[in-house]
Amino acid sequence: MGAKVAVVTGANSGIGYETAKDLVKRGFFVVLACRNTGRGSAALDRLVAEHGGDCAEFIIVDLADLQSVRGFSEAFNDRFDRLDVLVNNAGILTRKRQTTVDGFELHFGVNHLGHFALTGLLLDKLKGTQDSRVVTVSSSMHKLGKVRFEDINLENHYSMHKAYAMSKLANLLFAFELQRRLSGSGNDTISVAAHPGYAATNLQPGKISRTINLFFGQSAKQGAQPVVYAATGEDVKGGDYYGPKYFLESRGPAKKVKAADRSYDEESAKRLWDLSTEMTKVEYSF
Repeated sequence: MGAKVAVVTGANSGIGYETAKDLVKRGFFVVLACRNTGRGSAALDRLVAEHGGDCAEFIIVDLADLQSVRGFSEAFNDRFDRLDVLVNNAGILTRKRQTTVDGFELHFGVNHLGHFALTGLLLDKLKGTQDSRVVTVSSSMHKLGKVRFEDINLENHYSMHKAYAMSKLANLLFAFELQRRLSGSGNDTISVAAHPGYAATNLQPGKISRTINLFFGQSAKQGAQPVVYAATGEDVKGGDYYGPKYFLESRGPAKKVKAADRSYDEESAKRLWDLSTEMTKVEYSF
């Protein structure tokens, strides 16, 4: 396959779909990595109807199930000989405390651990592709986050916002640590991060959130722009972080931004990396 290849998790709707759509327009062959067969297939049908031809493929993956993540990785590695861009986009936000198939708190398990495992299992394909990138999608909510190593599954004092903020901070600790390890290995694959600002997507639960979205949220297409820039911008460097330009990074065109100081804490990042390796049983080979 001659075209550049991208994988986008959570590509059936919202930021993920708009990112996939934009990448297809730029000539990428996009693998839609989604957990729901019906929605994933429908997203693929929409892309093919708009762009025609052989532009995308749907492969099922449930980031809340590490066996499913391994299954996706095996299917991808067998089917494709390159991976130019991996967009770790899928995310969940839910009020009730739930756990993954493997017993991890759902936000941490899906938003962070699932993507940690997926990236590790696709790393050889990334390293074998010149100028490849890993783009991890975080959120401004990371600024309120704290990785609670003493209670990583939030069995005590759970709240939806605490869980989500912790997972989004974990995304950035992972993205920046991955870049440090890639740099140290002398490989030209880079790891970058992005956030969509305040975008009106189906992630926010409840009628109040949906009402606020109508008045203040930018579209998913606009929210995807920092992600697309991180994935394709010619001036993007490893360790960069992109978000919207205006109104406290809530909306507008993409620009390089700075994450909260704790996102760059190397000791926390190494501790999280070791813990993630232990929890997922996925070893990275640099």
